[in-house]
Amino acid sequence: MKTCRLCSIDKNDSEFYKGLRQCKPCYRAKVRKYRQDNIDKVRAYDRDRGNRQDKKYLAKYRRQNPVKYKAVTMVNHAIRDGRLHREPCEVCKTETRIHAHHDDYAKPLNVRWLCSAHHSQWHRDNGEAKNGS
Repeated sequence: MKTCRLCSIDKNDSEFYKGLRQCKPCYRAKVRKYRQDNIDKVRAYDRDRGNRQDKKYLAKYRRQNPVKYKAVTMVNHAIRDGRLHREPCEVCKTETRIHAHHDDYAKPLNVRWLCSAHHSQWHRDNGEAKNGS
């Protein structure tokens, strides 16, 4: 048994995250309040965090998805070389955080331009693109 330092209630050890002296419900409430109070800072951190996969994860992803990896690399090289140009999101017309979406990975330079939100929505609605592995 432990006593939560926030709510002062005695609870089983399973009610605490390892290494913390706050129970899980109190800790989650604290984190939720911090996010609400610092939303701009948290969103900036979350945006940056998405671009920080470690090398082991990237190597495994490349081995498991060679067709996807090749298509993404070809798009990035075409953008770098000026053969392909980013366009606004085809749904909302925003020009920030634009992704090159492949409907078919076998056609690597045939992409549609979607913002991060609409790219995620497309995959929620439609699942994986063709030839994805």
